[in-house]
Amino acid sequence: MHTRQLGHNGPHVSAIGLGCMGMSDFYTTGSDARESIATLHRALELGVSLLDTADMYGPHSNEELIGQAIRGKREQVFLASKFGIIRDPASPSARSVDGRPEYVRASIDGSLRRLGVETLDLYYLHRVDPAVPIEETVGAMAELVKAGKVRYLGLSEASAATLERAHQVHPISALQSEYSLWSRDPEDNGCLAACQRLGVAFVPYSPLGRGFLTGALQRPEDFAADDYRRSNPRFQGENFQHNLQLVEQVRQLAAQLQVSAGQLALAWVLAQGDYLIPIPGTKQRRYLEENVAALEIRLSDSELSSLGRIFDPQATAGSRYSEEVMALLNI
Repeated sequence: MHTRQLGHNGPHVSAIGLGCMGMSDFYTTGSDARESIATLHRALELGVSLLDTADMYGPHSNEELIGQAIRGKREQVFLASKFGIIRDPASPSARSVDGRPEYVRASIDGSLRRLGVETLDLYYLHRVDPAVPIEETVGAMAELVKAGKVRYLGLSEASAATLERAHQVHPISALQSEYSLWSRDPEDNGCLAACQRLGVAFVPYSPLGRGFLTGALQRPEDFAADDYRRSNPRFQGENFQHNLQLVEQVRQLAAQLQVSAGQLALAWVLAQGDYLIPIPGTKQRRYLEENVAALEIRLSDSELSSLGRIFDPQATAGSRYSEEVMALLNI
């Protein structure tokens, strides 16, 4: 397994991680716990050490699933979870954000219990609370490091300015944000540059565009009734058709290189810098193995340029989230 360093002073972890959200939530009705656990075990066999979850996935059930899967295998895992997004059980689509110090302290204890571990390797603030200064939230997170409950700190969907302020309170090891061929905002909003300057790892989630960049999605009607993507602007109407034409060009280039479209999309992300550690999500072993194989793909400057032209930063049609969810981002 290729490895990459989690920031200037952090440990080396697998160059590709595993996003675990879809094993429990958002993409389809129900879940196959047996296949999900088999996928997690296969990831460890392949050397994928970075597992990514959050307390809001399920909510809570994803952490419980991960805890079950890693029992007796803790030394093989670099375990990351997140806190800060609150879901209403009576209205699962409703969201609020809480970055208060008292909520920080309560959240970590719940995550450690569900995961069945004494220490979390990486703890992210899932969304920045606009009502709480970032210095207060990160200060409380730093106390968790002193208490031995957390080893490293991260932020998710935070702006470059917020990252700078947080980093002055306590070293931030990772910034997680959406980044892929069709979501290239971090190139323009300063986040990639800030990570390089500060020595922070950048962890792209949804590097396969929520599955769209694999080329496997051909019609919005194919989604399950409760699939979150049905309400995502990029997967609707004319936006879907426009984006599908772009993916077809990626598929054609992938065919020439004798790789899959998803592998090509992942190879592009990996080629953007060795401080990037993407976490493609899957709940099936066959897709996990395909994703890991992307680590062996070396793209030429010409191939990278071709992909960059197909999906230039303004090419994708539709916002990456609904207006309500976009309002929770600190960008």
